Amino acid sequence: MDKKAIRILEELLYQAEKDDVIRELSTIDNPLILHFFAANYNWNNGFDIPNALLENEKCDLGTGLLLFHDADGYRMLETPEEVLASSLEEWKDFLCNLYNRLKNAEFTSRSISYNPELTKIQKFKLKKGNPKTPDILMDQSPGEAVDIPKI
Repeated sequence: MDKKAIRILEELLYQAEKDDVIRELSTIDNPLILHFFAANYNWNNGFDIPNALLENEKCDLGTGLLLFHDADGYRMLETPEEVLASSLEEWKDFLCNLYNRLKNAEFTSRSISYNPELTKIQKFKLKKGNPKTPDILMDQSPGEAVDIPKI
């Protein structure tokens, strides 16, 4: 990634106002930049920005999986009823919507690989608890593995 892209990401992550970030994310046409943004996102800033990132048609399947797992999607796979009963509405809505998008293969780009790095035991327990758990949520996604820079 070149220095210009890193500067843009730094500004979006640390200096820009939320509305400006959302507007800028809608115009980025590079899935890798969206992925790096997602990997460096501070979840204390809420779900508006990750939702905007997911709305970008260039958002990759690997990025969707990264966001799902970073938002504690494992908990949804392990105990979906706990997530559905949560009083944290934004979190619950984000995970449910993203889960459905991932399950229904709504991401057209599949160029960036993401590996949730679940152990065989974790995968076994998830499948035992819910045999219908989609493999795409537990296994490494197709695409190229990339090193994520800390920004």
